[in-house]
Amino acid sequence: MRIEILYVPGCPNYQPTFERLQAILASEAVKTGIQGIPVTTEVEAKTLLFPGSPTVRVNGEDVEPQQTSVPSLACRLYENRSGIPSEELLRVAISDAKRRE
Repeated sequence: MRIEILYVPGCPNYQPTFERLQAILASEAVKTGIQGIPVTTEVEAKTLLFPGSPTVRVNGEDVEPQQTSVPSLACRLYENRSGIPSEELLRVAISDAKRRE
């Protein structure tokens, strides 16, 4: 399983998202690393189809694909109205990826 957090350096939501993901992976007994990918330019944002910071992708798929928008170096809000994806959203994405492996 490949887990990535794309983020703008200095994003206050990156570390809490990373910690939430670590806790979920531990509770699900999933042994995989989390790769942080800094996005620093508009060109990178467009190339990576980066909808905002932080963006979590599991096996290349956004954990909340219906909320994606125009690529930019902006903050991201998830459907829970937070800049951090909900625990439930992350658990579903990880469970789906486990089933496909």
